[in-house]
Amino acid sequence: MTESPEWLFAADNRRIAFRRVAGEGPTEVWLGGFHSDMTGTKAQVLADQAASTGGAYLRFDYFGHGESDGAFADGTISRWRDDALAVVDQLTDGPLVLVGSSMGGWIACLVALARPERVKAMVLVAPAPDFTEKLMAPDLSDEARAAIARDGFWTRPSEYDDGGYPITRQLLEDGAQWSILPGPVAIDVPVRVLQGGADEDVPWTHALALANALTSQDVVFTLIKDGDHRLSRPQDLERLTAAVAEARGLVEVDDDPVARRLGGGGPGAG
Repeated sequence: MTESPEWLFAADNRRIAFRRVAGEGPTEVWLGGFHSDMTGTKAQVLADQAASTGGAYLRFDYFGHGESDGAFADGTISRWRDDALAVVDQLTDGPLVLVGSSMGGWIACLVALARPERVKAMVLVAPAPDFTEKLMAPDLSDEARAAIARDGFWTRPSEYDDGGYPITRQLLEDGAQWSILPGPVAIDVPVRVLQGGADEDVPWTHALALANALTSQDVVFTLIKDGDHRLSRPQDLERLTAAVAEARGLVEVDDDPVARRLGGGGPGAG
């Protein structure tokens, strides 16, 4: 990644780094995962797709992630939700298609609940709602729990980061207040979920629980049986770009009064 990011100043004057592609139609907003950043494979593939198709696209780094200000250890779900809301409120207009990966799937749901008039469709990749309380906390060893009680944090080993990353008491306690499962989750827009069956970080049953909890009746859950958590293989990226293109199309049809008069699908729809 050679291009420099742009900057949005948050309420505490911390900088949120972002990149965008100018275009038409609903704005796609990429919401990355825990300890991830906006230069990842999926985020870049969607930027390339937007550039080639003329769509509007926005990606950013949460507080303590990537090129944004702040220490990762000081981050919480509250802070990262606030970052996402600041980005959509100050950098976008009109309808939104939220694309959330892992923790970003949780953040996407929280944004959709807070801005229902803006969010018109969602694509979720291995969504991890409530992961701090339902996936992370139960998996902590006695040693990890003791370290958190004693020091306020524990460094979790990670195959994605040689140094691991801190899991703090603040993160776990804050995350519990944003729990959305078992639902119902009052999101009533088209949602497409892509989930790996071999995902060792987010069990497919957890993602399916979210799909079932959504109040929307237009939810499609795709299980990629041999897919891992990242879902970044060429065939996975093809599924992602197709799902985002479908979501954009649904929003554009919904916002087209001519298409609505013709039954929602335009001429020739059946």
